[in-house]
Amino acid sequence: MSTVRRTLLLAILVAAAGGLAFATGAAVVDGPADTFAEERLAVQPVDGPNGAYAYLDDDEIVVDVSGSNPKLPSDFEGVNPGTLASADGVFTITYTADEYARVWIEHPEENVTFVADGESIEGEANNVTLGPDETVAIGLEVDARGAVAGTQLGGDDFDIRAQVADPESVDSASTTDEGDGDGGDGPVTTVRRPAPASRAFEGRGLSPGGVVTFDAAAMDIVSGVVTLDRVRIDAADGGDVDFETVGRPEPFASAGPLNDSRGAAPVGYFEFDHSFADNEVSRVRFSVSVDRDYLNETGGDPDDLSLYRRAASEPDGWERLETERVDPAVRRLLDLPEDRVHVTASTDEFSVFAVATERPRIRATDASLDREAVDPGASTVVRATVANEGGSDGASDVTLTADGEPVATQRVELGPDETASLAFEATFDDPGEYDIAVGGVSAGTLAVGDPAGDGDEDDTASVEGGTDDGGTAAPDGDASDPPTEEPSGIGPSNLVGLAVFLAIVLASVALVRRMPRS
Repeated sequence: MSTVRRTLLLAILVAAAGGLAFATGAAVVDGPADTFAEERLAVQPVDGPNGAYAYLDDDEIVVDVSGSNPKLPSDFEGVNPGTLASADGVFTITYTADEYARVWIEHPEENVTFVADGESIEGEANNVTLGPDETVAIGLEVDARGAVAGTQLGGDDFDIRAQVADPESVDSASTTDEGDGDGGDGPVTTVRRPAPASRAFEGRGLSPGGVVTFDAAAMDIVSGVVTLDRVRIDAADGGDVDFETVGRPEPFASAGPLNDSRGAAPVGYFEFDHSFADNEVSRVRFSVSVDRDYLNETGGDPDDLSLYRRAASEPDGWERLETERVDPAVRRLLDLPEDRVHVTASTDEFSVFAVATERPRIRATDASLDREAVDPGASTVVRATVANEGGSDGASDVTLTADGEPVATQRVELGPDETASLAFEATFDDPGEYDIAVGGVSAGTLAVGDPAGDGDEDDTASVEGGTDDGGTAAPDGDASDPPTEEPSGIGPSNLVGLAVFLAIVLASVALVRRMPRS
């Protein structure tokens, strides 16, 4: 239960309060407000004539029906003595959480009564139940009969109290076996054919633009550890709605498994099958909870719980819904189980849904060598880009390999969509060619020494240009330089050519001698 104490100032003098019609309905808190119950309840002066009897003082509501009220005319001096005065709609209380709450006021004075729709709202027995985003206007009744002008009456502080309502006892969201369908004084909800992993829901008499929440009563998605707790319908046209929900740990054949390129791990699925037209309902909001121990056992992070909707138009076939985790303060206000993680998500399209935990997906996206050839013992640098393509923070070891064998490892920690640049310095003593990779991504082939040589121990490879980043060129005349061959004498091939030449010369001489002389 949450309680806030606020000030009431009221004097019995010479003026009477007027009246204003009472109203309830959906509302949006706009402008300054006095908030309590972890900001899920907002109190504001009414935007109307009787709202002048209340004002915010340092963001706290003050009800002031006296001459000291700065919002009232300077000649206003209070309530007429000897009268029974009333002012409906002095301030409003709006409930903004995703449940139902009972609200009432505690005030000990018998001469002043806080009312809603003309009925006392003092004491828990006279509470008003508010649904999500619903507002109640609070007024005053002042019994000044027998009071003497100039005296103080009912000026004590008053307490505004709130308590989470049991959905079974809330008229606007009652669970029954049969519904009359006429809507009565408000929307009537019915749950039919309840089973551990399925529900059939009916809503009758919804008002246009109205909101109604159906209690799914922890319908199983995964045998008690993952449950669908509530379904909230925002009706566009009003009227009636009918739908069914079915939960299961395995994917539905009609949708297939959640295949998310960002690495989300599904923990269960549920189907939302409806008979209403999509334009009759503007939005549906699901409330789901997951057992904390189950998340720990499956490696899921409570902060990374998400809902997905099957959507054929999406690249992965699934759309991640904007998922909100219920704040611990709100969970306490709503009296939700502490051993579960509670999340909500809204959608305006309806199909099969998956409950999943976001996981990191850290991988190398590219890799390269600074040099492709080195001498034995010389180093080269291997560079790589690593990205987290998953939906949650994570850490991973990234390994440099040569011919598939690990050479070095670096650890990176990245948030979703973050990248990091890594540099590995590698040295190889044995000549040969090595396939270099980082995290399985090829950086290329590194030549160490002379892989085309005859395998002698003296064979080495030279880096093109003599120097490169991190490399060392051998000095001139160094013993490590490869031997250079010099011309030395006449070989056999030369002798064969010479013999042919001599034979041609001799044949020419003989021919000349036989020619007749003139």
